[in-house]
Amino acid sequence: MLLSTIHWHNGTVPGARIAVLFAALLPFAAAAQAADAADQRRRLQAVRGFWAFQPIADPQPPATASPWVRTPVDAFILAKLTAAGLQPAPPVSKEKLLRRVYLDLIGLPPTPEEAAQFLDDRSPRAYADLVERLLASPHYGERWALKWLDVARYADTDGFERDGYREHAWRYRDYVVRAFNADKPYDRFVQEQLAGDELFPHDVEALIATGFNGAGPRHIVGGNQDKEESRQEVLSEMTAGVGQVFLGLTVQCARCHDHKFDPIAQADYYRLQAFFAATDPADRNTASTDALLQHEAAVKAYEKRLVPVRKQLKQIEEPYREKAMEIKRAKLAPHFRAALDTPERDRGEEQRRLAEEARKQISPMWYEVVALIPDEQKARRRKLRGRMHALELERPDPAAAAFAVANRDEAPPTHVLKVGDYRHKQELVAPAFPAVLGSFGVDAGQSARGRRASLARWLTAPEHPLTARVMVNRIWEFRMGSGLAPDPNNLGLLGGMPTHPELLDFLARKFIALGWSVKAIDRMIVLSNAYRLAAETAAGSDADADNELYRRANRRRLEAETIRDSVLAASGRLNRAAGGKPVRVPIEREVYDLIFTEAEPDNLWPVTPDEAQHRRRSLYLLNRRTVRLPFLANFDQPDAMTSCAVRSRSTHALQALSMLNGRFMQTESRAFAERLRASCGSGVRCLVDRSYQWTLARGPSSEERRLAEEFLTGGQARLDDYALAMLNRNEFVYRP
Repeated sequence: MLLSTIHWHNGTVPGARIAVLFAALLPFAAAAQAADAADQRRRLQAVRGFWAFQPIADPQPPATASPWVRTPVDAFILAKLTAAGLQPAPPVSKEKLLRRVYLDLIGLPPTPEEAAQFLDDRSPRAYADLVERLLASPHYGERWALKWLDVARYADTDGFERDGYREHAWRYRDYVVRAFNADKPYDRFVQEQLAGDELFPHDVEALIATGFNGAGPRHIVGGNQDKEESRQEVLSEMTAGVGQVFLGLTVQCARCHDHKFDPIAQADYYRLQAFFAATDPADRNTASTDALLQHEAAVKAYEKRLVPVRKQLKQIEEPYREKAMEIKRAKLAPHFRAALDTPERDRGEEQRRLAEEARKQISPMWYEVVALIPDEQKARRRKLRGRMHALELERPDPAAAAFAVANRDEAPPTHVLKVGDYRHKQELVAPAFPAVLGSFGVDAGQSARGRRASLARWLTAPEHPLTARVMVNRIWEFRMGSGLAPDPNNLGLLGGMPTHPELLDFLARKFIALGWSVKAIDRMIVLSNAYRLAAETAAGSDADADNELYRRANRRRLEAETIRDSVLAASGRLNRAAGGKPVRVPIEREVYDLIFTEAEPDNLWPVTPDEAQHRRRSLYLLNRRTVRLPFLANFDQPDAMTSCAVRSRSTHALQALSMLNGRFMQTESRAFAERLRASCGSGVRCLVDRSYQWTLARGPSSEERRLAEEFLTGGQARLDDYALAMLNRNEFVYRP
């Protein structure tokens, strides 16, 4: 209102007049800010009673005599359905249940032998025994790792423009696989990832686990950079990771101001960030002295092999490098040329600065040098570079190290930052837990070493209202298709209310009581009748259309990696080897040229030489943030720049094109056809039976058999098309 009384003349106001005007406005601004702060305090106080911040209740399963109830999960689900006047859908067929539980627990379809073992077993324990076999499978950890790494934002590169390769990041990926296979107690799993180096200092596995703290993107650039700004980005990533992954809260929303919805003050955000103030990402050596010496000798021998190739390349390039420098030197501004022309001993301080800057300006880029090389020598240079790249693939693996973190001797001070800007520091804060949650008797810790250990102990305190709830909600969403709380990364106000709060708390209580066992909760869910429901609903029924009451199963498309792995399993070419360095598979030439360069095709994406490695499970393919493999990207693989709690499932034309025309699908469908020929020869009936067993883990219906045999009797040449069609079945790419 005051502003409307101010008249600006000719678009300008003298500086003194501006000062007077702002002085007049300050009392109004201060009063408004105080009113906003008071309102914020009242609002935050009101939401402290929100369910997620309350202690975990201890509900008992609703009493029921219904024979439908197999596990406590069923009692909670049935009670909600009954209250709504609904009945659960019928159970899924045994064939579909078989494929469902295989895809859910290990991410692979059953083999015909595994299918026959289950389908022929008529004992009451047939399904329970199958579940135990799958929980004990080494592929169980791989399946869980795919989910966990989405949430943790894992990738093998940094992201952003440079997207540098992380030599040892894969060890964290393999740690996650091992942890889930071993059913490592979740509280220990959390503690190792946040503070394994502090809590378990002599445990290499725990050190590797701290790679979680640096799993997110990191903006590393060459040349001049603001170190304080870069440091603040690292701390922000670490803080956001803890908030979303373990707390299930959007604490990062309080970076610039008090959280608009949840009772998290801006100071709470920076107190949480202070737990990481002394923490730096670091590769930590884990190799023995002998291994280090062997690696050093291997590197020396390898470098010696590169010397003659590099020498020949230098002989070709050096004259043209000099020529390129002269061309650029002639274009320099006179004062830069004068500085370079002045003998170094005669340069003053300013001329030394100008000469250094001039040297940077005239240093030629590779393409400027190549442009000057005659075609004949350019062809020779290309052969030499091909030889060098072939040798580079033989580079000795680095000595074992953990992609981990290290502590500084002193923890730098942590300030609340005005609007999140590191240049505008406000009050100093110490490590402390968000006020709305309390400390549960855990000391926050102030010294440089031990801060993260305090945070880990606090998160895994049995009284903590969020940690167990967040994880059992993730498990439920992973198995049932939607979370009891809608957003697994946000149990705050905007995350939505849980559909079954009593069931959520029951599972959280059981989780803790059963030793924080993920397998125990998995077992309870997949053995339930609620898990075994059919996905189909009665025609015309719109009751509980969103399936919030879990009246039926949620039918959903498989993840990109699971589709790819299932295709490889069907073709018989899946390499089931576990762990190790990430595999680089060939990428389409068009993608390569678009991302890298057309001027001089080069080995910027060195493909793993062993082709058998190209058929490893998708979990083990190089996960590069800026170069998504087209097949996986088309089916919604996340980019790992942010935590992905639940993958989106889009539908677009590129998916159909990838499944029908893509190089991977064309190659594997031909391999599938060859597998069928090798198994059946020209026997059409056998071809149809085997194709259904290897893709859908069942036999064909009479109508499916008629159509397939009719198509295949047109000649063996049609088998390739038939194989591709089977891999494109809706039933193949959807969880039953």
